[in-house]
Amino acid sequence: MLTVIGEALIDEVVRPGKDPLPHVGGSPMNVAVGLARLGHPVQFLGRYGHDAYGDMVGGYLRTNSVMVPLAPDAQPTSVARAVLDDAGAASYEFALDWSLPELTSTDGAPNFMLGATTLLHTGSIATMLSPGAKQVLAAVTALHPLATIAFDPNCRPSIITDVDYARVQAEKFVRMADVVKASDEDLAWLYPGVDPKESARAWLAIGGTQGPAIVVLTQGGDGPWAVCAAGEAACPVPDVQVVDTVGAGDSFMAALLSTLVDRELDGAQRRGDLRGISTATLAEMIGYAARAAAITVSRAGANPPSRDELQK
Repeated sequence: MLTVIGEALIDEVVRPGKDPLPHVGGSPMNVAVGLARLGHPVQFLGRYGHDAYGDMVGGYLRTNSVMVPLAPDAQPTSVARAVLDDAGAASYEFALDWSLPELTSTDGAPNFMLGATTLLHTGSIATMLSPGAKQVLAAVTALHPLATIAFDPNCRPSIITDVDYARVQAEKFVRMADVVKASDEDLAWLYPGVDPKESARAWLAIGGTQGPAIVVLTQGGDGPWAVCAAGEAACPVPDVQVVDTVGAGDSFMAALLSTLVDRELDGAQRRGDLRGISTATLAEMIGYAARAAAITVSRAGANPPSRDELQK
C-alpha cells in the first residue's frame, strides 16, 4: 500500500465579469492520483470539507481509484483563488485550513490507517502549515522504521513567507526521507545565492548514512538531474508542445515513485538496496519520470498519465 499525506484544495480562477472557475488541486493529492493512474494501490490522507467543493475533491479522488479513509469534516474546503485583472495579471487569495486527526498512537506508533504502508509521500503546504504539519512529521517519524519516505518541498512562498522557517521545516523532512525531489526554484528560494545542485548535494549528505538515498532536482526545460551515493545522473526532457506546466512536478514525482516500486525498492527493509542504486538505474528512473511530466505539460491542467500512456 502506498500512502500520500497532504493537502487537497480548490484552485479558483476569477476573471473579470465571470463566475469563478474551480479546479481540484493540491500537490500531494496530484501525486496520489498520478500513482493510482500508474496502477498502484494508494490512499490519500488529507482533509476537505463537507461542502460542494469537498464533494468535488472526494469525487475526483474516488473516480481515479484513490482510497480515501478520512471522511470530510465540518470546516470549509481550502481554496486558493487567483483573481485576474483586465490585463490578465493575477493577485492571490488563500483560505486554507490544514489540520489532521492524530495518525499515531500515544506511544508514537502508526495507527491502523498507516499499518500496511510500504511507501509514504508528503510535501508542500502539508509539511509547512500549522497545525497539520506537526501530525505529518509525527506520521513520517512513526513510519520511517517500516516504509520508504518520499518528500517534495514544493515551496509556496506566497503562503509560507518566512524562508528561514521553511528551510528549517524542510530539512526536518529531508533528514527522514529516502527520496527527495525539489525544483531548482524551490532550492533557489530556500538557499539564496547557492547553486541548486550544491544544495541538492548537501541534502544528500544531511543525514549521513540515515539521510536520503536519492535527491532529484527538476530544472524545467533543462531536464532533471539527480544525485545518489554512486554519483550523479541527468537526462534531457522529451520534445513536446507545451500547453501549460500545471501539475508537471507532481506527475514527475508520481512516476519517480512508481518506477521505484516497480523495481521493488519500497519498504524500509530495502533501504540498503535503494542506497546502493547505480547511476545508470537512477538515470532510467528520472527519464521515466520526465516522460510522465512531458505528457502532463502537453495537455491542460494537472492531468497525469496512465501507465498505458507512458508505455506508448
